[in-house]
Amino acid sequence: MTDTQVQATTVEPGFGDFVQLLKPRVMSLVVFTALVGLMVAPVHLYPVAAFSAILFIALGAGASGALNMWWDADIDVLMRRTKNRSIPAGRIQPGEALGLGVALSGISVVMLALATNLVAAGLLAFTIFFYAVVYSMWLKRSTPQNIVIGGAAGAFPPMIGWVAATGSVSLEACLMFALIFMWTPPHFWALALFMKEDYSNAGVPMLTVTHGRRTTRAYILIYTVLLVPFAMALGWTTIGGPVYIAVAAALNLWFVVGAVRIYRRDEVQAEADKYAVEKAFFRFSLVYLFAHFSAMLVEAVLRSMGYGV
Repeated sequence: MTDTQVQATTVEPGFGDFVQLLKPRVMSLVVFTALVGLMVAPVHLYPVAAFSAILFIALGAGASGALNMWWDADIDVLMRRTKNRSIPAGRIQPGEALGLGVALSGISVVMLALATNLVAAGLLAFTIFFYAVVYSMWLKRSTPQNIVIGGAAGAFPPMIGWVAATGSVSLEACLMFALIFMWTPPHFWALALFMKEDYSNAGVPMLTVTHGRRTTRAYILIYTVLLVPFAMALGWTTIGGPVYIAVAAALNLWFVVGAVRIYRRDEVQAEADKYAVEKAFFRFSLVYLFAHFSAMLVEAVLRSMGYGV
């Protein structure tokens, strides 16, 4: 990362500027999926330990966000979507973001180990490393498969939550990981379809830049279809059930239909309606993931009340 394109600090940073470094929107998804992973596990932590686990997982997610923003400051300033972030806008110095990211990384990993177990802490440490180093520093700028491989970073939180409670990895934890891992490419490629110029300007080899929008549309459909069996398989595990199966079936049918609509469009149609279909698919993809994990949580509540197997 270079500081040549990052503006000099001209104003005192506010509390909100440091919060922005932690990527609170991403953090909210991390917290929710990690909480579900912890809640649906067969072993239940005491409330204080459970709260501590989620808090330190959230801090780890924030650390990843700060390290990512530190490294990406030179390209963030070139992208319309990111140019007003704290570092490229000149409100926070890159070194401050690096210091915050490193400090939160150490605190979150050590405290999660003390609150739960070493396996969960090790997974959190690996997740931070994977997002900050493997994805941000290597994959993002070197390959159009960046979001495919890099999506693993966002897929670990429910597994970490599960391991925090149980101390071990299981089929259920792996399938929760797979659900997010397979969901990530169509989710981000839909965004890339209507944000292609941003990635082109920044020199990021997103699939839309290297292979074009036509190929990206095909890949969205392929990954959406591949996602379905992983999403449905959770319904027949110990954390699934009839509620999850019904919700997942409806969501995946809708998701596949949306991917087919995207695949059938050409650029003339997309530009005519300002990528309305692609934007709708992107928004629905957020609902898709939230609803799947919400259904798992409902199943856990029903089991605690004596319903289900």
